[in-house]
Amino acid sequence: MRIYHNKPFVPVLLLPLHTEPSHTGTLYVVATPLGNLEDITLRAIKILKESGAIACEDTRRASILLKHLEITGKKLVSYHNYNEPKAIGQIIALLEEGTDVSLITDAGTPVISDPGYALLHALHEQNLPVIPIPGPSALTAALSVCPLPVNNFFFAGFLPHKKGRKSRLEYLVALQVSFILYESPYRIIKLLDELSRLVPDARVFIGREMTKIYEEYLTGTLDELRQQLADGKTRGEFVIIIHPSGKKTTKSEENHADHH
Repeated sequence: MRIYHNKPFVPVLLLPLHTEPSHTGTLYVVATPLGNLEDITLRAIKILKESGAIACEDTRRASILLKHLEITGKKLVSYHNYNEPKAIGQIIALLEEGTDVSLITDAGTPVISDPGYALLHALHEQNLPVIPIPGPSALTAALSVCPLPVNNFFFAGFLPHKKGRKSRLEYLVALQVSFILYESPYRIIKLLDELSRLVPDARVFIGREMTKIYEEYLTGTLDELRQQLADGKTRGEFVIIIHPSGKKTTKSEENHADHH
């Protein structure tokens, strides 16, 4: 025979479940190799592995890099000049749900003459965090081996193909400091001819195919370099450093150079 004892009812206070504070993801701007895959940094590899998504110019090229690094299972977001508004919306949505995103370009450091400004501006407006992961850059790689004065310089990136090209070059020459341009193999001879008309006594440094098998560095007058490149050496993208005065580095310029 069972005996049941009646116990007084004790009300239970239901407390809300403890929830973690809301967390937004971080956008990491990750520099990747120019050509030699061994140039990627350990930190870049770590961040790419830990990011939930990777925004990239070309998903096929990004996949080659990720495969080399043995990184799998990442959501790839195509982000380039032709889909910026849509891609920015996708990236912001990922960050707001707490997913870290890495931004990479086809080669080198993102945003420098590559898509990215509009994205960074949008994230700044919404107070979403952005962290740089430094590494390879065509600009700094060329500067580091350039025998011309570069203690002061102006980086202009790619020139306009047609409208505004001549006036842009005239502006750069008038600065009277070394200036740096990026150029494609299809317009490099045209650029040297344009410079010859504007600043014929300039000395010029050219880096092409940097970190790749056929990398090459040339320094000389515009006529000398045009002759060398006219022999068929126009493969790969070029970094061109122009020193308008044409003079060689003076002792004074060496003494005032800032080395970082």
